[in-house]
Amino acid sequence: MKTTIGISAENREVVAHQLAKLLADEFVLYTKTLRAHWNLEGPDFHSVHLYFEELYKQAADRADDVAERIRQLGHYAPASLKNFLQLTHLTEQDTAGTDSLNLIRVLLQDHESIIEFIRGTIDEFQTAHKDAGTSDFVTDLLEKHEKTAWMLRAHLK
Repeated sequence: MKTTIGISAENREVVAHQLAKLLADEFVLYTKTLRAHWNLEGPDFHSVHLYFEELYKQAADRADDVAERIRQLGHYAPASLKNFLQLTHLTEQDTAGTDSLNLIRVLLQDHESIIEFIRGTIDEFQTAHKDAGTSDFVTDLLEKHEKTAWMLRAHLK
């Protein structure tokens, strides 16, 4: 069925492609946060293990929200690990160790990378592609990532 939401097909396609990159980033971050949760060791294990659990649940929710936004624009969300690895700005990392501070540094870098990517899309979506809804949507995601980055940064002081 044709998607008629006041945004041209061309603009919806460009926005959906940018969101596919964001979805890939969110999914890779989700996976890296699971890795941190599963492999954490050290004297602060219990509290950080619980915190990482909270983070991976938030990451899963964000990924779902991004995928649903892509569908709202009339496109299909990428849904394979191969596609995610081709689209993501993040890198997989098996060498982050198992102590909380190293794992937190890796997650912080990824949140900051996503923040920079999102910040670059807000005006583009609004102005160039006439999609205020997606611009507002990613602004909300930006704020969530900024809050998480702040909290991760606070662990490193």
